[in-house]
Amino acid sequence: MNDHAAPALGQHLLADFHGVSAALLSDPAEIEVMLCQAAAAAAATPIHAHFHHFGPGLGVTGMLLLQESHISIHTWPESGFAAIDIFMCGDAQPGLALSHLHSCLSPQSVTRHQLPRG
Repeated sequence: MNDHAAPALGQHLLADFHGVSAALLSDPAEIEVMLCQAAAAAAATPIHAHFHHFGPGLGVTGMLLLQESHISIHTWPESGFAAIDIFMCGDAQPGLALSHLHSCLSPQSVTRHQLPRG
């Protein structure tokens, strides 16, 4: 265990969005747009994206790689649930990315955990 007092190199946000409309959780192209907009809101720079749809009525898994790290999402439209992972370093602001996704997906409830990294 490293107990040094240096500031964290990055921030890692984990969020569970419950009560999201199934229509918002099943379109990989729209989810990719949301994540790219979230990166822009956080002042992060996308470098690669990959999204996979599991079929009609099913969810999406996706990853947006950033110069500052990543944003990922896994969705279950049949349960109205999205698991979101945002890790950013440098001057990027992961909280702004999460706020953007919250405004796009309008969850009924959110569980959020933030971890300093490094």
